[in-house]
Amino acid sequence: MERKVLMVSTNCYPSENSSGELEMNKGDIIVREAMKMNPVTVSPDTTVQEAAELMRKHRVGSCIVIVEKPIGIITERDIVHKVVSQDLKASDVKVKDIMSSPIIVIDPYKSIEEAMRIMANGNIRRLPVIENGELVGIITQRDIARISPVLLEILRDMSGVSRENYLKERIYSGKCEDCGTLSTRLRLVDGRLLCEDCIDALRYE
Repeated sequence: MERKVLMVSTNCYPSENSSGELEMNKGDIIVREAMKMNPVTVSPDTTVQEAAELMRKHRVGSCIVIVEKPIGIITERDIVHKVVSQDLKASDVKVKDIMSSPIIVIDPYKSIEEAMRIMANGNIRRLPVIENGELVGIITQRDIARISPVLLEILRDMSGVSRENYLKERIYSGKCEDCGTLSTRLRLVDGRLLCEDCIDALRYE
């Protein structure tokens, strides 16, 4: 008996191709349709204990670190590996001491397939969503799994471009390593994360 492949279309209903097989058009689903709005945020000087309490209260696994713009992320995993396992007191440790920074971000109108590729190649589980320079949401592997467990399996099996090319192609949010400006559109150039103005300046040197 021939097995049909079930895949999710934009509205999460299966579509049928010319061969009569059911397909999941993951490229048709955009990040905005799957992301969570209003992600939990903290400042760099928030204590890890306060961040953990916020995660518990809102039932989330991470907080985005904000200084005007998103500059980092702190996760439950960070707390376990960098505080608990080191026998540190959470109320004495600041978020800025253990957060991951800068962070890779994504546009809300990118496809779920692109989000999956970024997560797979970067070995990350969450992507802050940036629109017009502002934090508008977050998309996680769990959000993708809610659309379809099949999508999550595809994510786990994905193999992408080389890590070097992957890092160059990504957009980051954080502080420019040249001028110090906070930006949600940093790119890796010659080993440094630079804002668009500094990248343009390099082109005319």
